[in-house]
Amino acid sequence: MTNRVPLNNVDHPDLRVIAGHRAEFGDSVNQVLVFPTEFEEIQREYPIFFRRDETGALQAVALLGLDRDENLFLGEKGWQGRYVPAILQRGPFLIGFKDGGTEGEPMIHIDLDHSRVSRTEGLPLFLPHGGNTPYLEHIAGILRTIYTGIEANQPMFEALDQAGLIEPVAVEIELDEARKYVLPDLFTIARGALAQLDGSRLERLNTSGFLPLAFLVIASMGNIGRLIDLKNRKAGVA
Repeated sequence: MTNRVPLNNVDHPDLRVIAGHRAEFGDSVNQVLVFPTEFEEIQREYPIFFRRDETGALQAVALLGLDRDENLFLGEKGWQGRYVPAILQRGPFLIGFKDGGTEGEPMIHIDLDHSRVSRTEGLPLFLPHGGNTPYLEHIAGILRTIYTGIEANQPMFEALDQAGLIEPVAVEIELDEARKYVLPDLFTIARGALAQLDGSRLERLNTSGFLPLAFLVIASMGNIGRLIDLKNRKAGVA
């Protein structure tokens, strides 16, 4: 259970949040949820795949490592990439609604028991006279990315599925004769089906904004080579 409360400058004027990325903050993961609202940033550095959650619904993930609990972008000096996925940027912050409901204006909540939350170290959330600090404004933007991304998820996957653009993929990565990886239960964009779409379907996907997202997923596959380079570097292989 989390000690989740609405964040405000009256009850929490002195709260601080420890920034940076380390394993003890939950950053040592080999896959992380990502959202359509951040695909453009994600595809520049990480491969994007789809997988099904426990209910069978599709969700997008960025591949960060090959072994369990391995994040090849997490080094001794923190995150070794230009963009950190929104879920890992949000830290102890969550999206909530008034009185614990599920409707209305979304509000920033904070988990007071999170390991990043402190009253003695880290970045302040509020200015001395009560306004938001630049850090908290940044977090508000991250939460908007997540919130609007969650809303876009189902329509995006429905449109891509109806167009026949989602297919299972067998991801096999061979580093050398002794190191081979098979990543199960993943899906991707069917390039062949995309190339054969007729004009009306292409127009509908483009008008909805989902066609560019499909191309971003395809473009992200080039980052598998970067993962291999990072894995070899970690193992000391030239």
